[in-house]
Order: sequence, then C-alpha cells, then structure tokens
Amino acid sequence: MNLIALRPLGEIDQGVLEELKRRLGETFGCPVEIKPQTTDLARAYNSSRKQYLSTTLLSTMGTPEKGERALGIVDVDLYVPGLNFIFGEANMSSGVAIVSLFRLPQERYALPPDRKLFLERAVKEAIHELGHTYGLGHCPKERCIMYFSNSLRDTDRKEAAFCPQCRQILES
Repeated sequence: MNLIALRPLGEIDQGVLEELKRRLGETFGCPVEIKPQTTDLARAYNSSRKQYLSTTLLSTMGTPEKGERALGIVDVDLYVPGLNFIFGEANMSSGVAIVSLFRLPQERYALPPDRKLFLERAVKEAIHELGHTYGLGHCPKERCIMYFSNSLRDTDRKEAAFCPQCRQILES
C-alpha cells in the first residue's frame, strides 16, 4: 500500500477531506494526499433520475500510478442501473473508487445536524470502497466495514474497521 489519493470532484468541505485523510491513513497505514481533480460532473448526470451515474464518473478519473489508489469524493446523488442510489462504487481492477457525501448528513432527512455522525459515515463509506480496490468483496458480518450498506442504518451499524478475516485478506 503505497499511497491513497483523495480526489475531490466538485466543491468538498476541506474539513471533511482532512478527516478522511487522517482516518484513511490510520486504517490503511499509508500516506494519503489530497489531489484536486477537474472532472465534468455534468456528463454523468441523468436528468430523468436527477442523479449521477457513478460508473461514468469513475471512468473520468483515469488510472492511478502503480501501487496508488484513488478515491473520488462527490457531494451529488449517485446511482448505478438497478439500484435507487449508491453511497459509492469501486473498480477493483483499476484501483479507483468514488464515494458520495450526498445522503450522509442528518439534515437530508429533516433531522438536526450531527457533524460527528456525518464524518463517521463518510469515513466508513471511504474505507469500504477503498477495501474493494484492494480486492475485498462484501462481507456477511454486519459489523465489518465490508458489509454491504443498503441504507444508512447498515452504515451506522458497521464499525469503521475490517473484521479479522477481511483484515487478513487485506494484509496478504
């Protein structure tokens, strides 16, 4: 694990990027850099769904250098065909992933703001998608970070850590 490049696509709060940088560095034990990237989000927009096709955004991020992983961060609503929405997506072979912050804040659901909870959700989704770029699939254990999140309840229930089996795969 050489480097994780955080690539904000669009306007992303600097505090969020700094928290992701810190926590991803701790989790993966490698340097994390924030590398802004110019990406035309509009080309991924589906006006009938009022959402952005994540696969299109992933393809615009290019291929990272050998040993590097790239994580795009967006604040738009993402989808893939067959699902109403997604929190993120990863391309296992290219080492590129994307995470959306759009559905993570409490305010989105007419609840009082909770910055700590929002940041924890962002960290969990980022770790999960980067886990895929290191070859991990979904885990059946509800508390493992690699468990599939179909809702925020799933995300909130997970720990921001790999279960022993996923950690072993990651380290091998």
